[in-house]
Amino acid sequence: MTETQPTSESVSLAEELRSTFLFESLTDSQRAWLADRGEVVVLPEGQPVYREGEPAAFFFLLLDGRVRLSRQVQSEELVVAETGQRGVYAGATRAWVGAADEARYGNSLTVLAPSRLFRLPAEEFAAAMQEWFPMAVHLLDGLFLGIRNAEAQTSQRATLLALGQMSAGLTHELNNPAAAGTRAVGQLRERVAGMRSKLATIAGGSLDGALLPRLVRLQEEAVTRATKPPVRSPMEATDAEDELADWLDEQGVAGGYDLAPVLASAGLDPAWGEEVLEAVGEQCLDAAVRWIAYSVDTESLMRELEDATSRISALVGAVKQYTSMDRAPYADVDVPAGLDSTVVMLSHKIGPSISVVRDYEPDLPLVPAYGGELNQVFTNLLDNAADAMGGQGRLLLRARREGEGVRVEVVDDGPGIPTAALDRVFDAFWTTKPAGRGTGLGLDIARRIVEKRHSGRLTVTSRPGETCFAVWLPLRPVLQEAAPPS
Repeated sequence: MTETQPTSESVSLAEELRSTFLFESLTDSQRAWLADRGEVVVLPEGQPVYREGEPAAFFFLLLDGRVRLSRQVQSEELVVAETGQRGVYAGATRAWVGAADEARYGNSLTVLAPSRLFRLPAEEFAAAMQEWFPMAVHLLDGLFLGIRNAEAQTSQRATLLALGQMSAGLTHELNNPAAAGTRAVGQLRERVAGMRSKLATIAGGSLDGALLPRLVRLQEEAVTRATKPPVRSPMEATDAEDELADWLDEQGVAGGYDLAPVLASAGLDPAWGEEVLEAVGEQCLDAAVRWIAYSVDTESLMRELEDATSRISALVGAVKQYTSMDRAPYADVDVPAGLDSTVVMLSHKIGPSISVVRDYEPDLPLVPAYGGELNQVFTNLLDNAADAMGGQGRLLLRARREGEGVRVEVVDDGPGIPTAALDRVFDAFWTTKPAGRGTGLGLDIARRIVEKRHSGRLTVTSRPGETCFAVWLPLRPVLQEAAPPS
């Protein structure tokens, strides 16, 4: 590289570069070379330094101020880091590679406060790296590519597995109310057809027209009572059905034992039957009772259909809550709602033999967080708890205000984590599960999301019969002092 005579400005800049962790170990001549070929730019708050996808023309290093590093994920801007740490760098950090995919910025950098940045042309940065650190360039490039490929494959596989598990669980949960709704619609069609038929029979019989309004009133009364059925024990319900069936049989109503359960479930009894008999007479009693029974059954089926559709709507709402698909990436989050939506998503994994106990403090304040990522933390904790419990036991979810934050606890009554393993549970690629059942990434990812993304804490305590993973999240937004952007 050609040496040039340093100016007073470059000497002053070289001294400033000495105070950054990235350049402190360089020689004076190397720092002078950088200062001579680079420059300091001063940018106001809100000014984009560069945008993702633009040609990677410069290497940037923060001298003073605050910046945000972000990436575009589909239509959403994902904040990678916000920091004011002196010496953090971004931009053309791999300019020496020369590959086409490295010739454009892989993220966006924006100034959050008035800032000073050292800017070095990418070609100059590449030349310095290749001449000063030729062996390091090859090693770093190989290491970077190896890690990127391994992470891409692992992440893709983990994402597909998680998506498959969630889809299977969601399909199972949706199948029950959907099937119930379909069955109710089919039965409802039959009942409505029966009502039309019996109404024609009544109208074509010897029923006095003046008594028809009374019959309609009895029908409406029966339907109203069906919306608020009496609470009975199984024995009481059986006795009520038998009593009404005997009365219908005495009056010559065919199939009384088939009609009695429907009518008795609405609280109708022989006394009510006498009112119907008085209103329509013996000749039309059979048709009238069946007409009213169809009406009561129709109301029951509509209630069943309403329950099924409400269940489907609740599942859709749980999916929206779980994925935070209708909210900004960083927003105030309802922690208990996030826990509940995660339970719904993992209901197939938790199963009916695990009792989920909720202990949420009333009026818990909202927490500023990345909702989707926070639910990913809950997913990992609940999934591990279900595994540890072997499909049965008691799972406690607790949320409490603690100091200037919210503490969330996931407590299972499984066998516990061995004491020797407690210090390693958050290590990447370390797991106590058998080969093929775990990657050892779940708790590592959860820890990084809680601590790096939310400036919170994730801890664990364990003894036989009680393992508690505790997440503490601050109530005030905390700007991240993450690893240097790159």
